[in-house]
Amino acid sequence: MTKTVLITGATGKLGAAIARHLAPLGWQLVLTSREAARCEPLAQELRAAGATVHTVALDLLDEDSTETLAARIADAGASVTHLVSNARSLDTLKIDEVGLAPKREFLEEFAIDVVAPYRMLMAFVRDPRHQLRGVVTVGSQYGEVAPNPALYDGDLRCSPVQYGVAKAALHQMTRELSVRLAPDVRVNCVAYGGFVGRTDAAFENRYARLAPLGRMLTEADAGGPVAFLLDDAAAAAVTGHVLVADGGWSVW
Repeated sequence: MTKTVLITGATGKLGAAIARHLAPLGWQLVLTSREAARCEPLAQELRAAGATVHTVALDLLDEDSTETLAARIADAGASVTHLVSNARSLDTLKIDEVGLAPKREFLEEFAIDVVAPYRMLMAFVRDPRHQLRGVVTVGSQYGEVAPNPALYDGDLRCSPVQYGVAKAALHQMTRELSVRLAPDVRVNCVAYGGFVGRTDAAFENRYARLAPLGRMLTEADAGGPVAFLLDDAAAAAVTGHVLVADGGWSVW
């Protein structure tokens, strides 16, 4: 059977890294972004390397876009067997001048991380044109532990509370769905640590001192954990698991 993996948020740094890792492993890919055209540069790169790639629009804050995704992909002739729920929005991580999470951003972060992915995933499960076997949600070390003030130089206003709370809920949803969709669909999560690229050198140095591996993650660290959990043979007995890929951050 052809292996076809849907990757939401594929134009982001992490989504693109996962797509580049999976393409040479024989996966057909369905890439999403809020505008399908934004996926085309990555899609063309992967097609040039021999991969079969489809692109489709998905806005997780738009109910119609989320609820119709499974049908739109099936209508285009693709049947999804595996799914990586990775999409996120930096807009929902805003906080006010005193560090308080506004109600709208808090609710939208929860919607993007938990509610919309749940509804989207269940549409694939219930559409007979898809043959879903494996799901990987993308979580965070902050779904497992609270932020360390030392990383933020004592100012936790730089760490939006809604992010960790939503990721913790996502981790629990992963466990819930692993039970509710068993035995047909395995559902797992990768809880990543912080990636290089969105912070300054001082932040990276503080992070390195606090992490057992002595560094932040890079794009080279992104694909392996997902590839393992998607593998129906290697991870055949793994479901309901949160695989923490954080350089050891959460062990102390």
